[in-house]
Amino acid sequence: MKTKFLQIHPLDNVLVALQDLKKGERISFNGSDITLTADIPAKHKFFMDDMHAGDDILMYGVLVGKSQYAIAKGSRMDTDNTKHAVDNYCFRPYDYQWTAPHIDSFKGKTFNGYVRSDGRVGTANHWLFIPLVFCENRNLDIIKEALYNELGYNVSEKYKSFTRALVHAHKNGRPLKQDDMDEFVHFSPASERVFKNIDGIKFLNHQGGCGGTRQDAAILSKLLGAYADHPNVCGITILSLGCQNLQINDFLIDLKDRNPDFDKPIFIFEQQQSKSEESLIKEAITATFEGLVQANEIERQPAPLSKLVLGVKCGGSDGFSGISANPAVGYTSDLLVALGGTVLLAEFPELCGAEQSLIDRTKDEHAAKKFISLMQAYSASAEQAGSGFHMNPSPGNIKDGLITDAIKSNGAAKKGGNSPIVDVLDYTESYSKPGLNLVCTPGNDVEATTGKTASGATLILFTTGLGTPTGNPICPVIKVATNTKLATQMADIIDINTGPIIDGEKTIEEMGEDILHYCIQAASGAIIPKAVLLNQDDFIPWKRGVSL
Repeated sequence: MKTKFLQIHPLDNVLVALQDLKKGERISFNGSDITLTADIPAKHKFFMDDMHAGDDILMYGVLVGKSQYAIAKGSRMDTDNTKHAVDNYCFRPYDYQWTAPHIDSFKGKTFNGYVRSDGRVGTANHWLFIPLVFCENRNLDIIKEALYNELGYNVSEKYKSFTRALVHAHKNGRPLKQDDMDEFVHFSPASERVFKNIDGIKFLNHQGGCGGTRQDAAILSKLLGAYADHPNVCGITILSLGCQNLQINDFLIDLKDRNPDFDKPIFIFEQQQSKSEESLIKEAITATFEGLVQANEIERQPAPLSKLVLGVKCGGSDGFSGISANPAVGYTSDLLVALGGTVLLAEFPELCGAEQSLIDRTKDEHAAKKFISLMQAYSASAEQAGSGFHMNPSPGNIKDGLITDAIKSNGAAKKGGNSPIVDVLDYTESYSKPGLNLVCTPGNDVEATTGKTASGATLILFTTGLGTPTGNPICPVIKVATNTKLATQMADIIDINTGPIIDGEKTIEEMGEDILHYCIQAASGAIIPKAVLLNQDDFIPWKRGVSL
């Protein structure tokens, strides 16, 4: 029989409904009877005891809010009776002990990746187009349409064919019929790609490079350099206008600073030095095509799991995120760390309230203090703008049970598992140490995945309770649903369902192992995540402004 409710931590004074509970229903827990004073939808919380105004509300064993007035036990937690609250945090000497999970079933396993000259291993092989300024976006769009259609990467052809059929039916003055579809649908699948070892040709359209501040251009340069240097990238074509803030030489300096031994093919075209727009586009296509011919000779090779770099992210979170998907991904993270791999946990606004436990797990004092400094600066900038981390939960988060940012954050932190933290990285900084790393990014889905990829993630596990199509141009994004209803309803974007944890059919540990098996397949190209199949290539640079 499915469990109706859950206490996440023994210190908690609220329970989580795992299924819809009715007003007047009697709940027995730890020898006490609780009569529900309202309907409690699944994912929401209700109070175990009578609360007084100002009482601490605990979840995950830590402070997540304060009661605003007297609340009867059995009442539903909501934004009226509960307000965000967290404990202070600081660096303190702490002897953190971690027991690594058993990894016997994964020892000796490999994935088939693209081995680069510096020893890093990509999970994909992409050619990358980068504009140094937004003025070149149109030229990129034209090149993209030309290459995608002719080289077999276009996933929108079926919609073009559908539109052709609609036009045909309209011109003939009748409703759309199957015969119209049969006549006009022509779709070229991935199996018809010209270059079988090129997983994608990707385009980093953006709105920066000029205007704004010089600091914006400098940050963008480091970000674009990080993408060019990424192990999932085999070659780069750069388009520049010529007069913009982000100059070609600035970009090349940042690229060499990041990797002095950078040796990938890179083609650079400047429009203001070109004979014409047509000449620019044709030259860029020609050079890229020749580069693709060479890059297509690269083939996947076996590599140890220690070469995987896993980014962990949540978006469209719900009240089950911290109970099913995030802890399961956390167990996957622990498995990979125990195997010598690397995990990147980001989204600093969604670590609010979990800071002390993360600081206590940080091995190096300098790294711990760097985390404190980045968190405090980020929080201060948000408050200076009239906002704050407490305003992070979206209306969708709140509707599905994440009442305060501290509740959301403590559940989000579960994605990082329990291993020690080996380093703390600022935005665009590359990881250098295997193990669990913290990366400073916003909580915003695309800004976070963009930043996490810049720090070196070669796969991203993205948990969601409400559903989101977010992807990344060069890093495969694997969607992990918190509940079976979502996994069924949005099967076209969901890759893994952790709903069996909620239904009592699987443990967190079993699900975590399943996820790692999936990651190995995805890293090898044997399974293609839905976001990749859909060409969900989301890319938003962060300007270091206030973004929650």
